[in-house]
Amino acid sequence: MNSLVKTFAAAALIAVSTFTMAAEGPGSKSAKANVNLSTADFALDHYVAVTTEGESAGVEQLFAEDFSQKIQASNAQSHSRDAVIKSLKKQKGEKLNCLVSTDIIEESADYMVAKVTLKFEDFTKTDLVTLERVGNDWKVSKSINSYK
Repeated sequence: MNSLVKTFAAAALIAVSTFTMAAEGPGSKSAKANVNLSTADFALDHYVAVTTEGESAGVEQLFAEDFSQKIQASNAQSHSRDAVIKSLKKQKGEKLNCLVSTDIIEESADYMVAKVTLKFEDFTKTDLVTLERVGNDWKVSKSINSYK
């Protein structure tokens, strides 16, 4: 009888822990992880990792509340912060097959504009990224993409 109680207790413990992990969802711990955005360079490096290497940690933390993305193409598009974050989370773990280069166009104590160039085999994507200091962290506030 005592071993039967222990067996049920163990099964209940396993069930509770399984339901708890399932409720958190896959990857939810890494998606909520804090990343160091204390400098513009750290924030820019993390932005590149998120957009080109499928990094998902700290995605919400990276983008300013008023973030917007514009895509300059034959049919210009605009995307909100929530839409971009949702899209980037879907790309978790996917690495783009391209050469990446970054150039700082302008930088001050509270503001940075950088050019991120992604050179693919058949085309080049240029991303002008604006970063701003928000409190003690740096956030991406705007992204404008064009393709050649």
